Amino acid sequence: MEELLAKHRKEQKDLQARITQKKKSATKKSRRGINEECERLQSELSDRHQAELAQLNGEPVPPIDDLEDLDLNSHNNDEEQNDQINDSEHQSSTDSTPNTSSSASVSSAASTRPKKPNRQKARLARRAAEQAAQSAVAAEEASKQTDHRGNEKEVMDDVFKRLGLKQVEINPDGHCLYSAIAYQLEKLGVGLRPDPNRIVLEPPTRSRIDTVTSPQHDGYRAVRAVTADYISEHQDDFSPFMEEPVDQYTRKIKLTAEWGGQLELLAIAKAYGVEINVIQGDGRIEKIEGDTEEYEPEERRKRVIWLAYYRHTYGLGEHYNALMK
Repeated sequence: MEELLAKHRKEQKDLQARITQKKKSATKKSRRGINEECERLQSELSDRHQAELAQLNGEPVPPIDDLEDLDLNSHNNDEEQNDQINDSEHQSSTDSTPNTSSSASVSSAASTRPKKPNRQKARLARRAAEQAAQSAVAAEEASKQTDHRGNEKEVMDDVFKRLGLKQVEINPDGHCLYSAIAYQLEKLGVGLRPDPNRIVLEPPTRSRIDTVTSPQHDGYRAVRAVTADYISEHQDDFSPFMEEPVDQYTRKIKLTAEWGGQLELLAIAKAYGVEINVIQGDGRIEKIEGDTEEYEPEERRKRVIWLAYYRHTYGLGEHYNALMK
């Protein structure tokens, strides 16, 4: 493709030089004929370029007449013919006696001039050739790009199958981490209200827990409030990792759709006494422990939460889905 485009650029440059030379040597009488000839040459070259690009891309090649007659290396013959016409016209203009045979010759030449080319067709042909070249380049670049989304999904599906996990789609609205946690807390029988020995809840938080209608859809409100309360009660454990005051940080957790991350997952694990396993897009599993040693083995097995963490699959960016055995 690159070699063909380079060839086209050279031919276009050569033709432009010929056209310039022809127009410079034109006289008042021959200017119209030379202009029409130049337009014809430009149109024929554009049509041939379009046909060659279409053939290279495996597309149907439209029938193009007389492309074989276009030879950029034959301009010497054309220039000799133009010189003869110019000499004849000059001789006719300097002769005071009208030359009947010369007039007849000019009339005959005018009657055999080529038909004026369709400029719109030439423009469309050039545009089609440019678009075909751009499409070829874009397709080549796309073939070299890594399919991050496809790779991530393939890796995730393999891990789910190996561990016997079923994915539960969570709405990607900024609350996905908290909604995924709320859904699993309810399904596992742990509930949205943590053990009072682990955390003392503020009255607004207790109210949010009591007014949840569906853990999967609005349970995030309760989990967000519990997370914020736990961080507030254990500021020394979290403040070194924050870039803003604790009260501002926890306010965002409670009242906005700010995404949750590592600090929030740790606070949730500690507040609810659960173990959280996060499956990454590269197959790694990150474990966040919440001190479950106090529970009996059967209870500990129940207090395990699984999350799927995506970086490329969802259009809005990073996303968490719930996973159930």
